[in-house]
Amino acid sequence: MVRLRALLLVAVAAAVAGLAAANFRDDCDIPWEPQNAKFTSDGNGLSMSLVSNSSGCMLRTKKQYIYGTVSTLIQLVPGNSAGTVTTYYASSVGDNHDEIDFEFLGNVSGQPYTFHTNIYTNGVGNKEIQFKPWFDPTTGYHNYTISWSPCMIVWYVDSIPIRVFRNYQESYGVAYPTSRPMYAYSSIWAAEDWATQGGRVKTDWSKAPFVANYQNIHLDVCECGGGGGGCSINCPAAAAKPNNGACQLSPDQRELMQSRQRNYTIYDYCVDSKRWTNGIKPTECSLPQY
Repeated sequence: MVRLRALLLVAVAAAVAGLAAANFRDDCDIPWEPQNAKFTSDGNGLSMSLVSNSSGCMLRTKKQYIYGTVSTLIQLVPGNSAGTVTTYYASSVGDNHDEIDFEFLGNVSGQPYTFHTNIYTNGVGNKEIQFKPWFDPTTGYHNYTISWSPCMIVWYVDSIPIRVFRNYQESYGVAYPTSRPMYAYSSIWAAEDWATQGGRVKTDWSKAPFVANYQNIHLDVCECGGGGGGCSINCPAAAAKPNNGACQLSPDQRELMQSRQRNYTIYDYCVDSKRWTNGIKPTECSLPQY
């Protein structure tokens, strides 16, 4: 346990040092319900509110990117958050989009959130893995990071990798996002028809507004120019190639990830045989993901 804590401290320091500080107010827009967003005076803090079934809020970076790492600190909605969804994700725009998801599904007071991860390529997702948190994500700020490189996508919580999706497109034909520029987003919205216990528990709107708080967004990305053109392919985030031996988690990171997966995974599409086509497991489910 002491060793794992030491490894975590090292990982947090390395992650913070390696990311470029950005600013919610200067580097992002609020394209949906801007009246429900409040910035701190320096622009480094943000709150977004869900005030009714149709009035939430969305943040989006001003620039698109192909490959890179986006990271922020989030304090999720406290108390009875049933039916609410707070999201942190990257997505392209248009038809057949690519998307990398973190979704935080609310619950009734005293019950844990669900951390929902997914990936879409060419408009097709169905790669959900869900976790219960090993901490209370409502009582303080925790770091959530999405790292997208040519060789793998990694989801981190407090600098601990909880999931890896590797690029097996050329070697095994597994679809992987490589060409569509993405924006980074965060949002809060109502989904009481499915978000909490399969929709059995509805939102208590007497508790509105439901507020998620953010601090210190960091962007270390290969930015694209206006309209998605001119993406930098020579920046460090694009350097990790699928066949590069360095393009993998370290043994210590792998140990941390496997520990979280053993103890906190509550759903994995790879072991849900009802989801398989003709009883055949998806190709990537039989391949190493680290």
